[in-house]
Amino acid sequence: MYESVETLVRTALSRSKKGKRLLLCKSLEPALEEIGWFRSMEEAMPVDRCGNCLPWLTYPAIAFLSKRIQRDMAVFEYGSGNSTFWWSQRVARVVACEHDAKWYTSMKERVPSNVDYRHYEREDGKYSRAILEYHREFDVVVIDGRDRVACAKNSLGALREDGAIVWDNSDRERYREGYSYLLEHGFKRLDFEGHGPNETRRWCTSIFYRSNNCFCI
Repeated sequence: MYESVETLVRTALSRSKKGKRLLLCKSLEPALEEIGWFRSMEEAMPVDRCGNCLPWLTYPAIAFLSKRIQRDMAVFEYGSGNSTFWWSQRVARVVACEHDAKWYTSMKERVPSNVDYRHYEREDGKYSRAILEYHREFDVVVIDGRDRVACAKNSLGALREDGAIVWDNSDRERYREGYSYLLEHGFKRLDFEGHGPNETRRWCTSIFYRSNNCFCI
């Protein structure tokens, strides 16, 4: 009985270290398909396997947040994009702050009615200070834009008592001052390291929270 071509190829590959690794990579294909990683790479956008918007966070962070978000929450987001649509489908209110004028223009006609979409220039700290006009209004502040250390420092007054901060790319050393500031002000840190949509690299998304928090950590 003749062996199938696939069996012959697998047998040949299994005889070398590189070939074994290729076979292992192939075995991961169903899992990557399930979470939509292939589609996100093809479309160059953070989406799931059905093309629905995802935030550009690590997959472990997305999975965690998906189970903890409540419909009545209010979210302030530094940085905007597919994440804005994702949050807007899950919470009552989103305020999204964008520094890039061209991106803001391309987005503003598409955001849903529960999103207050705003453009702020970075000059003179206008962008990072945008949140200062709010007091104890948000359950979640997402830091995924520019001037992240300043944004973090300015966010505390706008958070509700049980509010939490979602900080993406928290593996970056240049933001250390911001991480330290939050820890010094009573926050704890929970890291979600791994891969994410539309990326081949690994990175970290962190949640900064206090003892009594909206995510019940």
